[in-house]
Amino acid sequence: MTFNTAHELLEQYHAGSLKPTQVADSLLKRIEQLNPKIHAYVYVAKERALAEAKKGEQTEKKGPLAGVPIVIKDNICVQGETTTCASKILERFQPPYNATVIEKLKTAGAVLMGKSNMDEFAFGSSCETSVYGPTRNPWDLERVPGGSSGGSAAAVVAGLTVMALGSDTGGSIRQPAALCGIVGMKPTYGRVSRYGLIAFASSLDQIGPLTRDVTDSALLMNVIAGHDPMDSTSVDTPVPDYTKALSISLKGIKIGIPKEYFVGGIDPEVEKIVQEAIRCLEKLGATVEKMSLPNTEHAISVYYIVAPSEASSNLARFDGVQYGYRKQLSVVSRQSLVEEPLKQMYFATRGDGFGKEAKRRIILGTYALSSGYYDAYYLKAQKVRTLIKNDFDRAFENYDCIVTPTSPTPAFKLGEKTSNPLQMYLSDIYTISVNLAGIPAMSVPCGFTKQGLPVGLQLLAKPFAEETLFHVGYAYEQANEWHKRHPEVK
Repeated sequence: MTFNTAHELLEQYHAGSLKPTQVADSLLKRIEQLNPKIHAYVYVAKERALAEAKKGEQTEKKGPLAGVPIVIKDNICVQGETTTCASKILERFQPPYNATVIEKLKTAGAVLMGKSNMDEFAFGSSCETSVYGPTRNPWDLERVPGGSSGGSAAAVVAGLTVMALGSDTGGSIRQPAALCGIVGMKPTYGRVSRYGLIAFASSLDQIGPLTRDVTDSALLMNVIAGHDPMDSTSVDTPVPDYTKALSISLKGIKIGIPKEYFVGGIDPEVEKIVQEAIRCLEKLGATVEKMSLPNTEHAISVYYIVAPSEASSNLARFDGVQYGYRKQLSVVSRQSLVEEPLKQMYFATRGDGFGKEAKRRIILGTYALSSGYYDAYYLKAQKVRTLIKNDFDRAFENYDCIVTPTSPTPAFKLGEKTSNPLQMYLSDIYTISVNLAGIPAMSVPCGFTKQGLPVGLQLLAKPFAEETLFHVGYAYEQANEWHKRHPEVK
């Protein structure tokens, strides 16, 4: 029961062979059993989940996700429910409002199971920087699930939820989806409202689904996509029914394979598995050609100027004054610094409230935006970002879809990269360009290494062409059974 997809559950609900309360109760028991080992959840809303499941049974006019359990990443606001971004600085913070995506989920009848673990403020690729401690990959508990939406991905693949919401700033949905062997969808920038998402980098962030298969991803996107006047970056363009794009033939689809994504640094097993997946796409009728995205090599450098700069600005609001954590100063400190008590409170609160990676990115971003360095770093990075976007614009004049690996490696060991931030940053080398360009992308499972670790295939499309991703992703998925595998957590 706990490994059913949402569309399978909905069919069983409709047939009367299963009830939402049975599913919610089964999941809650499984969470109680396995979450201490995996640590995917930071908060379980047991009473609310059961109440929402019961309401789904009693409501005559049911929503498209009525009775379907979903976990929410801990940087998406749920009214009255602790939302911390996995950071000490926001401990006990309870938003006074719901994010737009939460309102949409409630209207659709989804059952909100609780909050999932994440890298602090979404700063990370391994789900190890959380104040709550790391999440573990259900395929191998000594390995990371990817990040920053690692808790959401781990919960889905371990059967602790049916669906999940994550956020993607530089690969934070797609990379953990690849490392956990599920489907992760990063929509076009502006397709899904960011209202109620606690901001990391406002020009890059997008909310999206993590699901067991492509059909579930389409169902969830049908619910959360659309214009929102509460979000100034939300685009007012029609939202199609994504389930109608699910087709098994790729005849007429032209796919580009960028040579820059198959160079030194990629794990040989990952490259072999991805190449096999590309050959499968050809067999399904797609035309496949090698092509170039020449400015790809600059993506990491650009991202780690733009994203920390925006993070530095966004995180300036967390100062311990009106909400969240406030460091209590000692009597000696208060007396010795009586002339600047507010300044000292800021220093003490932010110094103690933020973790190492958050401080690192705030410092990097503040430096890049500082007087005398703004033009040399931030402004130049934005100009190169435009070149990266132009590469994609030109490519999509000739190709319907671009295919790449999602991650250069399978899941790595816990602690393997925490002492080397640059190596950690390179984990997102294949996903960052997508956010800089604002285009949609999807990761689908495409195989397993000899050690039994999942590998992800990344699909890219032009802005607001999510239908292409669902088409190509579904066709590939139906020709294989990688998405049907799930780990046995011991």
